[in-house]
Amino acid sequence: MADQKERFSLPAMLLDFRLLILLFLGWRLTLAIVYQPALVSVGDEQGGAISVERGLSAFGDLPYYYRLVTLADQGLLPYRDYWFEFPPVVWLLYRGLYVIAGVGHGLSYPAWATLAGLTMTGCDLGILYVLRRLGERLHGLQTGVALAWMYALLAAPAIVPWWTFESLVALTLLLALWWLLNNRLGASALITVAGVLTKYIPLLILFAVWRFWPVRQAWRFTALVAMALVMVAGLLWGWGGKMTYASLAAQFHKASYQTVWALLDGNWQTGLFAAPEQRTDADTAFVMTGKTVVPVWARTALLAMPGVWFWLRVRGRDERTVVAFFSATVVLFYLWAQGWSPQWLVVLSPLILLNFPHRVGVMTCVALAFGAFIEYPGMFMHTAETGGAISGALRPTYGLLVLARTCILVGVVVGLGRQLGGETI
Repeated sequence: MADQKERFSLPAMLLDFRLLILLFLGWRLTLAIVYQPALVSVGDEQGGAISVERGLSAFGDLPYYYRLVTLADQGLLPYRDYWFEFPPVVWLLYRGLYVIAGVGHGLSYPAWATLAGLTMTGCDLGILYVLRRLGERLHGLQTGVALAWMYALLAAPAIVPWWTFESLVALTLLLALWWLLNNRLGASALITVAGVLTKYIPLLILFAVWRFWPVRQAWRFTALVAMALVMVAGLLWGWGGKMTYASLAAQFHKASYQTVWALLDGNWQTGLFAAPEQRTDADTAFVMTGKTVVPVWARTALLAMPGVWFWLRVRGRDERTVVAFFSATVVLFYLWAQGWSPQWLVVLSPLILLNFPHRVGVMTCVALAFGAFIEYPGMFMHTAETGGAISGALRPTYGLLVLARTCILVGVVVGLGRQLGGETI
């Protein structure tokens, strides 16, 4: 009897995963050759010259990270001499690429940015592989391969690796989920630690562990994650003291941006922190560049209600239910967060495809990406009337884009809730 999980019938050539990898890498490496990152000098209104980014890294955060890693050439290190808004893996990775590839002498920005983008492209290849394995496990071989093809053709995963490090975050998150489904809780906990030391979001896997695994195993998982993170935090505190605290807490003192919360707060800018040269004072990490009308407790209470509902609504304990519950947790977190960034599509896209392995899932990913890139860089970088802020006649269109994205994510949550209740989507 045919596997009831299968939804696709693919020709033999498309089932060859080696062919997909060849096309996946060939497309991205060709783009890297044609659109190499570069900084070019152009004239400004005062008759001087400014550096403008070109190539695949345009509109991304790589120039910002480059400025930070080169501060080490002056003896300035994060967590000690200045605050840095992410856990240490990001800085160590980018600094490591700078030093190793430069054989101790550093690199020019184009070479470093190219190496950084290629490294994240390697992480994106890892996402493709894990997605294929997860898809095969949940839905059968042909659907698993089809999901990998769908992901490979999405625009966001090809763009974001050249902007920031989100591909590494998504890879650790999917690996933690994969090992969790294989009941290798130790490996899942360790990769979760690695993910949290890159960005905080992989901690969300704890909700799935506590919901579906025995209490004793959940305690072990949590204790392993907590001990590792406390040890790293203790070492950083001993290294930098208040500067370390400012670094680890900076994300929680950021004004709302590009969300419905930002619209309600009246904040029309992107999520910006202080410039690197302003970070030698730890107190600047707690200066909020924006207004706060909606308090944290209000949006927490609002999003906690569907979270509790999902917790109670679960009807099964099979692997699809675990993935749906975890995905719902991630989407709810993004709806709760005070800000929005287009690179989060690299995390959302695999989860959406795994739970909606058909046309609706693909259309959702495409719609989210289309709207996200119209917002940034489309509106913020090309048409915003003031630097980094939306004003005037642009506001109604921008507001509609934010509301549309929010509605799509709410729709994803509703669909996942139906799956948790035992319905087939």
